[in-house]
Amino acid sequence: MEADTYEKHSQTIHQLIEQHGSSLVEAKTLIHSDQGCHYTSKKFRELLADANLRQSMSRRGNCWDNAPQESFFGHMKDEIGSAMAQVTSFEEAQALIDDWMDYYNNDRGQWLLANLSPNEFYEYCNTGIYPLITFSRQEDG
Repeated sequence: MEADTYEKHSQTIHQLIEQHGSSLVEAKTLIHSDQGCHYTSKKFRELLADANLRQSMSRRGNCWDNAPQESFFGHMKDEIGSAMAQVTSFEEAQALIDDWMDYYNNDRGQWLLANLSPNEFYEYCNTGIYPLITFSRQEDG
């Protein structure tokens, strides 16, 4: 595998480690992927091992293993697909995707995550503190 390809695929792991550090190990984080050559390479597997991260790969021919990732990309396509059709450079596309991923991870509440964004839900699981305001009905009286 070319060094450039490895760098592109390992950049996400480095960013994850930078942002979350040792809490990834404590949370027993899984890095899930398909069986592409960039994920099965010795260099990539060593990167994960050096960071004490566990690797998970889809089984061949089993689409259900990738259902969460497919859902993520489906939402991204639905929400920024028309804007993506208008970009004229790699840098514009990268900025659009980066902005959307930031929105998805930090601001976009999800029904199955107690209406929290993924990062809010992560914090909620770690602290037990629900970050959204809840309303209760007060009795007249």
